[in-house]
Amino acid sequence: MPSALKAEPDTRLRGFREVQSLAYECAEAVAAQLKPGVTEREAARMQRDWLRERGVRDWFHLPFAWFGDRTAFVHFRIPLQFFPTNRRLEAGMPFILDMAPVYKGFTADIGYSGCLGLNPVHNRLLADLEAHRELILREVREKRPLREIYEDVDRLMVRQGYANRHRAYPFGVIAHKIDRVKERRWSPNVFGFGTQALKGLASDAVHGHRDGWSPLWSPYKFSDHPPRPGLWAVEPHLGFRGTGAKFEEILVVTDSRDPEQSAFWLDDDLPHVRRWAEEKAA
Repeated sequence: MPSALKAEPDTRLRGFREVQSLAYECAEAVAAQLKPGVTEREAARMQRDWLRERGVRDWFHLPFAWFGDRTAFVHFRIPLQFFPTNRRLEAGMPFILDMAPVYKGFTADIGYSGCLGLNPVHNRLLADLEAHRELILREVREKRPLREIYEDVDRLMVRQGYANRHRAYPFGVIAHKIDRVKERRWSPNVFGFGTQALKGLASDAVHGHRDGWSPLWSPYKFSDHPPRPGLWAVEPHLGFRGTGAKFEEILVVTDSRDPEQSAFWLDDDLPHVRRWAEEKAA
């Protein structure tokens, strides 16, 4: 994303903030309706219907839902295992809702972790995610190579006693770039991913390969470069045995020389951030 982000943050970022807020509003609304017996497929459809009723017609990817040990990607080996199943929610079970809508040409990709009732392990995972949000922002501002930041996130997880579950995603990514998407009357998807958004990511991959950077933030050599200016959907994902938790939100990276303006989270008024603030206040 160009230096215009630095000069016109409000006008350039307002649309991304709006769609990210809409997605989190959807996650909270659907989470409030979940009850024992609801399946992952039903929860995914609830997200899809809620957003479509509010004008969403395109997606970076269609909504996902994971229940129980599937929140920790237990025994996930192939991409098809990420898609919603007939797993039913039970009392005390953790869940993750994940959606990536495109709204008015702007993209967001969010992850919301919750639990149906009390689960001390899940509560601890959510609390310990705060340190990862702080570490990622600090080291992006230091312009550390993405691959090194990834490794530092890994080390923090080990110190906390957790397993890295975002390593189970395709290419092991902890984040990927997002951007504007051209609005079209009909926007097909392939295996749940919007073709317009995929074209943009593929274009970034081609240009990045030529110029020495990647739109995928991974543990591999192609991510061995400083943070590229733009918008990154970042999702550290912790696992402890059969319980997983994550957040996913937009990190803004600019070419500003001011450290505080060189990188910042797009919005601090998000469910997980409010939760941490409320816990500190209590």
